[in-house]
Amino acid sequence: MTADMEAAAADSFADLFKRRKKHPFTGVGQPCANCGAALEGPYCHECGQNADNHKRSIFHLIIEAIEGMFHLDGRLALTLPALFFQPGKLAKDYMEGRIVRHVPPFRTFLVALLLFIFAAEHAIHSFKHHAEEETHKRAEALATPQGRAAEAGRMRVEAAKDRASRLKGAAEDRDAALAEAAKDRDEALKDPDQDKAKTLQAYQEAVAKAPVDYQEEADEAQARYAKSIADADHLQNNPLAAKEILEADEKMRKKTADAIRGAKVTSVFDGDEVESQATKFADDATDTMTVGGVNIKTPKTEVGPAEADHGGIAVPVTGGAHGKEHWLKAGLIKALENPEYYMLVMFGWGHRLAVLLLPMLGLSLALVYVNKRQFFIYDHLIVATNLLSFAFLTNALGLVLPDPVRKWWFLLLMVWTPINLFQTLRGAYGSSIPGAIIKTLIVWWSTMFSFVLLLSVLLVFALAQI
Repeated sequence: MTADMEAAAADSFADLFKRRKKHPFTGVGQPCANCGAALEGPYCHECGQNADNHKRSIFHLIIEAIEGMFHLDGRLALTLPALFFQPGKLAKDYMEGRIVRHVPPFRTFLVALLLFIFAAEHAIHSFKHHAEEETHKRAEALATPQGRAAEAGRMRVEAAKDRASRLKGAAEDRDAALAEAAKDRDEALKDPDQDKAKTLQAYQEAVAKAPVDYQEEADEAQARYAKSIADADHLQNNPLAAKEILEADEKMRKKTADAIRGAKVTSVFDGDEVESQATKFADDATDTMTVGGVNIKTPKTEVGPAEADHGGIAVPVTGGAHGKEHWLKAGLIKALENPEYYMLVMFGWGHRLAVLLLPMLGLSLALVYVNKRQFFIYDHLIVATNLLSFAFLTNALGLVLPDPVRKWWFLLLMVWTPINLFQTLRGAYGSSIPGAIIKTLIVWWSTMFSFVLLLSVLLVFALAQI
C-alpha cells in the first residue's frame, strides 16, 4: 500500500507541473501497440492507450524535466488560488461538473499529503540537528575553565532572579491575604447579624497565618537559591561537565527505559495502579545527575545478589515476577533506546492513517447536511479533499519556514483555517451565515477530535510495530 500511494502521489506531483504543450500527432493510421487498431489520434479510440512510446534521448529527457520544473500547468494556476482564497467556488465547480479547468481534487490531496509528510520529517530532523548543534556548542564552552565560569555565573544570576521573583510573589500573596481578611472583617462587622467575636477571631487567625505562609514560601525560595548556587559551584569545578552534557540525553533515555522495564503494566488499564506506579517512581527517584546545573532525577537501580558478589555493580532487574514483557512496555523501551527507528516506523504509517481523515471529514459533512438530499457522499468527499489539501499545504509551508516566521504563520492558520472552512460551506452548500457558522464549529471540532484520535492511534500503533 505504501508503494502504491507513493507512486500515485509521485505521478500526481509530476502531472501537476507537467507542461501541456501540444505537438502535432504524426502517427495517424499506424496500429496501436496494445490492440492493433488503426490510430486516429494520440490515444487509441479502442483501448485508450497513449500512442507515445516514451522513448527519449537523455538530452530530450533533461529538456522535458526542465520544462516540467519551470512551466506550471494552467490548471494548477487556477486551482491553487481558488483553494486558498475561494474554496467555496472551487468546491462548487467540482460538484457541478466543471472539472477540466481544475486539477483533480484527489490528485491535489495526494500531493498535499506527500508534501506535508516531507515537511514534517524535515522539521523534525532540523529540530534535532539544531538541538545537537546547541548541545555541542555548550559542551565546547564547558570544556574550558573560562566557559564553565561563564556558565556558572549565568546560573547564579538566574538563581538570584528566580529567588527575587519568588520572594516578590510570596510578599504579594501575603499582602493580598491580609487585605482580603481586612475586607471580610469590615463587611462582617457592618452586618448586625454577624457574631463580632467570631469575626475578629477569624481575622486574627488570617493575620497570623499570612506571615507563616510567607515564611514557608521564602524558605523554599531560599532553599532553591542555595541549591542552584551549589550546582553552579559544582559545575564551575567539574572538568567532566562537557562530557556529561554530551551523554545526558542517552543516559536519560536509558534510565527511563530501565524504569519502564521495571514497571508492571497490566492488560486492563487501571488508573489507581498507574498512579501508584508513578508515585513509586517519584519516591524512589533518589539518584541525581547534574548537567549544566540542571538536576535530573532517575529511579534507583536494583542490585541483585549475584551482582553484589561481583563488586556491587548495579544491573537493572527485568522481567522477573511480571513474566513476559507487555507489548506496550516493550515498545516504549525500544522507542526510548532507538528513537530514530521509532520515528521511521511512525512516518511509515503516518501517511496511511492520514488518508483516513478523508472519510472521517466526509462523514462529518454528511451528518451536518443530512437534511439536504441533493448532496451525495461523493460531493462531501470532494469538499473534504479540498479542505484537507488546504490544511496539508498550509501546514507544510509553515513547517519549512524559518523559526521567527513559523510562529506567526501558525497563529495565522489558527484563524485562516476555520475561515476557509466557513467559506467552503457557504459557497459549496449555499448555507446561510448563521448556519455556516454553526456547521463550521461542528465540523471543526469533529475534525480536531478525529486528528487527535488518529495521532494517538499512530503513536501507539508504531510502538507495537517496532
